[in-house]
Amino acid sequence: MADPVELGARAAAKRLITPHAPALSTDVEVALHTRDTTTRPDQYVDPISLGALIVSIASLTWTVYTDLRKNNPTPPPDAVTRRVRVQLDRLDTPQPGVSPAERERCIDITIEETLNNAQNGDEST
Repeated sequence: MADPVELGARAAAKRLITPHAPALSTDVEVALHTRDTTTRPDQYVDPISLGALIVSIASLTWTVYTDLRKNNPTPPPDAVTRRVRVQLDRLDTPQPGVSPAERERCIDITIEETLNNAQNGDEST
């Protein structure tokens, strides 16, 4: 099965590319490549941190989705979204240099794309 985190993060990056972040897909690839490292950079560069934020949201979405599937084989997307948002609010994560509205859009799109890829993977198995 393809990794829903990777697929979701890549799909979200494609949807979120703007003139201010034209290399977002590349930044997400860098974040995906380094997501399993044990050390965290001391400082994030804005575009890279946006890529890292997307990968973090996709990873958290996948974790929440698989946890909820233990009780319900098809957890409602709104339940996943609520839990992801609650956990994001609790985490101490560096915030990329984006407006609150852009951050919310990034979260919404990344959750949506990750869930789409997770559910598509479920259907193919």
